[in-house]
Amino acid sequence: MQTLENQFLIAMPSLGDDYFNKTVTYICEHNDEGAMGLIINMPVNITLHDLLKQIEENDQEDKAQDATGKEADDVEAKQLEHENTPDFPENLHLKHSLEQLVLSGGPISQNRGFVLHRTQSGWKSSLALSEEIMITTSKDILMALGTEKAPEQFMVTLGYAGWGPGQLEAELQANSWLTIDADSDILFNTPIEQRWQKATEKLGINIAHLSSDIGHA
Repeated sequence: MQTLENQFLIAMPSLGDDYFNKTVTYICEHNDEGAMGLIINMPVNITLHDLLKQIEENDQEDKAQDATGKEADDVEAKQLEHENTPDFPENLHLKHSLEQLVLSGGPISQNRGFVLHRTQSGWKSSLALSEEIMITTSKDILMALGTEKAPEQFMVTLGYAGWGPGQLEAELQANSWLTIDADSDILFNTPIEQRWQKATEKLGINIAHLSSDIGHA
């Protein structure tokens, strides 16, 4: 079986699934047990800054519930300190990185975060997908985003797309998807709303001529 790891899945009109309509999915894992990938062009209505703020507030609530006496006073002091700190870092590059939209990576485990980023070691739970790209799922990278410790370029998704054994292969045979090698320029330098178009252009296909019959010569 030819692995599709480190490739883009480009949704075709024949897919017939509204959720995946005009999506581009980066395949992180593909083997005899199935496949796992992240949709890279489906934004949700929340910025990375707002997501990180929600995570921090939830963590503080959890700590406050567990704390008693002086510990509770310490938590409250930290909350007040947090409220008085600037929302964004002063560095314009870091500020811009927190203004990006969070993506829906797929319909599975949508409360779980995945960070697709330029290769950078040192995180608790990472997997190298190519020489240029890694995926990290540990919380330490989320807390580093918007700081000097963050990877040079990254995207954050909630959830992932998954296929059981043989499922993706069957969908490819049905002309539901086309594949190309992953392109880091599309991943990190192309606006979200242009990624599907840019990916299809790399295939040499005119979007206006796409139909459900593509692939049936």
